[in-house]
Amino acid sequence: MIRKILLIFQRDMKTSVRNFITLYILVVPVMFAIMINVFSPGINDTTVEVALLEGENPQQEEYFGQFAKVEVHETLEDIEERVMKRDNIVAVLPDSGDEYFILRQGNEPDYIIDYVRNLTAFDHYDIGMEDTTAEIVDYGREIPPLKKIMVNVAIIFTSIMGGMIIAINIVEEKVDNTISAINLSPVSRLGFIAGKSLIGIFVPIVGSFILIFFTGFRDINYFQALLMVGTTCLISLSVGFVEGINNDDVMTAAGNMKLLFMPLFGSIAGVELLADKWQPLFYWIPFYWAYKGNDLVLSNTGEWLDIGKYSGIVLLISAIVFLLLAPRIRKGLEQ
Repeated sequence: MIRKILLIFQRDMKTSVRNFITLYILVVPVMFAIMINVFSPGINDTTVEVALLEGENPQQEEYFGQFAKVEVHETLEDIEERVMKRDNIVAVLPDSGDEYFILRQGNEPDYIIDYVRNLTAFDHYDIGMEDTTAEIVDYGREIPPLKKIMVNVAIIFTSIMGGMIIAINIVEEKVDNTISAINLSPVSRLGFIAGKSLIGIFVPIVGSFILIFFTGFRDINYFQALLMVGTTCLISLSVGFVEGINNDDVMTAAGNMKLLFMPLFGSIAGVELLADKWQPLFYWIPFYWAYKGNDLVLSNTGEWLDIGKYSGIVLLISAIVFLLLAPRIRKGLEQ
């Protein structure tokens, strides 16, 4: 039986590589990792941008570069054109003598102007980090919170992709009239479901670990991550089977799978934005518990008891959904 299940999995992998949509899904985690690394801010990144005149004061340029994002331009006209753009960049330009003035568009927040004014004064009086009496307290956080949220969302998103692959493969089986052949084959329906499910679990697990590795979360407990990703895949597997059986078009099946994005993003918004009194409204969504469990895994603060609790709740909800959808899956395989 195991050999037959593995043969089904091997056949699905070969089919997926030849199909553009499923091949695209296979490389989605790598694309996520690249975009997260490019667009997520660093833990010490600043949002203040300053434009300077190229070559006018190299020492000032170096000093500003420690505390702000610095752009240099060749002429005053270039600086004026840059400041007039829609972002909040301001310019520090030489005035008479050793004095400087701040060129602004007029709609920049006051905190940016105050920040740049202080930087200019500190540079003028040669005040550095060693002159401060403030104490820097480091809590050991090296990865920005926004990046952790983005990776968490991408991991759950990747788990839904596994169900989408199953739906696409089953639709193609129906188009080729091969799905009805299981009634005459030595493979049981349970074995067929298990074989089809393997690719829906394998792809998200591999994709999630690629995502985790390339985004810098390399010191986590990988067994905890495996448990969370594996259980999160189960809900999308059940939906993937139903959509594949009930649709005759690949695009329709893939489009219906996108309905899972609504509870996914809704539960994440509930965790991050709503007060504790509103949290019970999301308890029925498995992605809510998966998000909380992944957060502990990515922050490397999760105890096995907590990870087991969250993954167990996801497993329980997924089992209930599977029991509700099992009659429809069985009926579809009998046709």
